[in-house]
Amino acid sequence: MQYDVIVIGSGPGGYICAIRCAQLGLKTAIIEKYKTLGGTCLNVGCIPSKALLDSSEHYHNAAHSFAEHGIKLENLQVDLAQMIARKSEVVSQVCKGVEFLMKKNKIDVYQGKGSFVDKNTVKVTKDSGEIEMVTSKNIVIATGSKPSSLPGITIDKQRIITSTEALQMKEVPKHLIVIGAGVIGAELGSVYARIGAKVSFVEYASAMIPTMDSTMGKELQRSMKKLGADFYLSHKVKTVENTGDEVVVTAENPKGETVTFTGDYCLMSVGRRPFTDGLALENAGLTTDARGKIEVDEHTLQTKVSNIYAIGDVIRGAMLAHKAEEEGVFVAETIVGQKPHINYSLIPGVVYTWPEVASVGSTEEELKAKGVPYKSGSFPFKALGRARASMDIDGTVKVLAHKETDEILGAHIIGPRAADMIAEAVVAMEYRASAEDISRMSHAHPTYTEAFKEACLAATGNRALNA
Repeated sequence: MQYDVIVIGSGPGGYICAIRCAQLGLKTAIIEKYKTLGGTCLNVGCIPSKALLDSSEHYHNAAHSFAEHGIKLENLQVDLAQMIARKSEVVSQVCKGVEFLMKKNKIDVYQGKGSFVDKNTVKVTKDSGEIEMVTSKNIVIATGSKPSSLPGITIDKQRIITSTEALQMKEVPKHLIVIGAGVIGAELGSVYARIGAKVSFVEYASAMIPTMDSTMGKELQRSMKKLGADFYLSHKVKTVENTGDEVVVTAENPKGETVTFTGDYCLMSVGRRPFTDGLALENAGLTTDARGKIEVDEHTLQTKVSNIYAIGDVIRGAMLAHKAEEEGVFVAETIVGQKPHINYSLIPGVVYTWPEVASVGSTEEELKAKGVPYKSGSFPFKALGRARASMDIDGTVKVLAHKETDEILGAHIIGPRAADMIAEAVVAMEYRASAEDISRMSHAHPTYTEAFKEACLAATGNRALNA
């Protein structure tokens, strides 16, 4: 078969790219090695983790705050099997939705492992061993990423697990040791802490979510301590051993001393690596860099082979589903001769704990390092009527604005519905709004977004009205 575009990988970047290509009149095919479409995000990442996060939050609220709301329950229990089953049903529905979109947009789907024969030809090896050849004028690599580990540590998927296995647990851990207190570790650690597990975070950096503004990490750690979580920051993990019914983690603490942690499960959440295994990139004249990423032209997302593009986790930048989606649309429009644009500095990051954490633009640490003159305004959720009404008073909104022009340079939120609230900051910053612009816009009362307005008011140099 001859196509205008073949997309390898059906995650958010891949399937969105394929849809946009089809919308633009290109004959399009997508290749997926797994039996369901949707990639890591829909199958073993974003969607299932959010399903479990919601279920565990419902249980936690029922156990700890329903009585104050006037709701009395007896014999409250965790049915982990049902939680997992509901999560799986959510995944099934979303993946079927992608399958429907492929049919709706007349995109041919090939199930099997795609590998390059040359720069225009891809071999699809089906599970049965049957091989099919497809050719295309353009090819897009959108194969995503896989969980990383640490040198010398073997992930056995039994006691020493990744995020994939953490989404399929048969029991609530007695003591879950989480190596890495970044986004994935924080989210899955919070799931099991809410439903009764003892959770210990062992983190190499000196703070939680170390790539985000330091205020966010401090606030999130304070909140998660309320769940009973322990934190061992600035600890370097040396070994992880499955001893049968337990896992023993050996680490070096900040003083250089050897310390050990014993639990029944260990979750490795030390990041992800680009997944290009088995693509036979060399047959197309492509290579990867030292980090396993494919180099692309920043203006076109073309690889060094002009008809081959790469998007998402296999190229530079944050490993985020929505970043991959934007790149998928970008590539489709580039192929037909349009001039699309992505502002990489304004792609938001989110941690779906509760309270949620969301961030866009520069952190305070980055502005200091660059010598940019700035001013900061904050507003705590405990001073917000809407947050008081829902009993979600943990967290704060922090806005960073240029000291001279008042342009918003960064917005960092930890609190209820932060993941949704950050969109207002993204819009404001895309249009280069000032903190005063936002502070003079009417925000419905009572809403969580009033906290963003108040933080902007504080950043202008005036005092917030409700704090």
